Amino acid sequence: MSKKVVVGMSGGVDSSVAAYLLKEQGYEVIGVTMEIWQKESEGILEREGGCCGLSAAEDAKRVAGVLGIPHYVMNFRDLFQQKVIDYFVQEYQAGHTPNPCIACNRFVKWEALLRRSMEIGADYIATGHYASIKKLANGRYAITRSKFDRKDQSYALYNLTQEQLSHTLMPLGEYEKGQIRCIAAEQGLQVARKPDSQDICFIPDNDYKRFLEEETGEKPCEGNFVDKSGNVLGKHRGITHYTIGQRKGLNLAFGHPVFVTELRPDTNEVVIGGAEDVYVDALEAVQLHCMAVEHFEEGQRMMAKIRYADKGQMCTIEKLEGDKAFIAFDQEVRAVTPGQAVVFYRENTVLGGGTIVRGRKK
Repeated sequence: MSKKVVVGMSGGVDSSVAAYLLKEQGYEVIGVTMEIWQKESEGILEREGGCCGLSAAEDAKRVAGVLGIPHYVMNFRDLFQQKVIDYFVQEYQAGHTPNPCIACNRFVKWEALLRRSMEIGADYIATGHYASIKKLANGRYAITRSKFDRKDQSYALYNLTQEQLSHTLMPLGEYEKGQIRCIAAEQGLQVARKPDSQDICFIPDNDYKRFLEEETGEKPCEGNFVDKSGNVLGKHRGITHYTIGQRKGLNLAFGHPVFVTELRPDTNEVVIGGAEDVYVDALEAVQLHCMAVEHFEEGQRMMAKIRYADKGQMCTIEKLEGDKAFIAFDQEVRAVTPGQAVVFYRENTVLGGGTIVRGRKK
């Protein structure tokens, strides 16, 4: 009897081809589109190419019809509000720069979808992420990088649990985007040329400042730009408008480039410095999550990425204190940003990661 797999179908080309490939491999495939945010008009969603919205469900349904698989819509809006949108707003208010995709992957696309899929008798869930899953010699499951670096999505999957990984399939890890679009076109899937979804799917116009004001009902409070000694340099528009390493939009005239180096929500201050102040050679991280290893060790060497598009830098775990790690880099890194993830790799395998608290000098 064939194994049953629920494919999370966002209405895009990647998840559509994932469903096709798994059916070709002999799985009993069920397509599911997750209702997670449907506040924007369908017109906006169509124009922006967003995922998981109203038009996405219609696209996924049409693809399922072509593939000859059942398709259902599941409502996860309340959970998405709690685990993703509320978290997103609270992190910005705390002076952090959140990564909503990581939260959505962990708590919505996997935890909730997997649980509900198991309830209807599925053996696996599957997605259209560009990454792979393998079982290691130590018995643990781990994410491995996509064969093609340009689309690799392993960074945003570092905090999946062993239970989740053992029941997940990722069929796109050996493909590049062009191949996926060709497969979709060959199979007559109308999403073959559909644009990729936005980085923040629930803000299709990418105006997160407007979104934060609408969610909180409050306008950000103005405060002071200061230097690292506390000297006032000017007025800012509210700390939610800024992130570490930002240069544009500061409206400060010094005759040379200046950058945001720190956000201080307690005093509503944005710290400004020169280019050299944006570089650090160490960071602190919390909420450590182990994937390929059972635990991290002091002195452990690995490669770390501090953002999605980062190429990575070799580092060492200097010290562990419970759920906190102190990481020292071999070379300076730019714009270590509180709230973002630091993800650890050994070659192409994800060891785990954590949430950045702050960058620092050794």
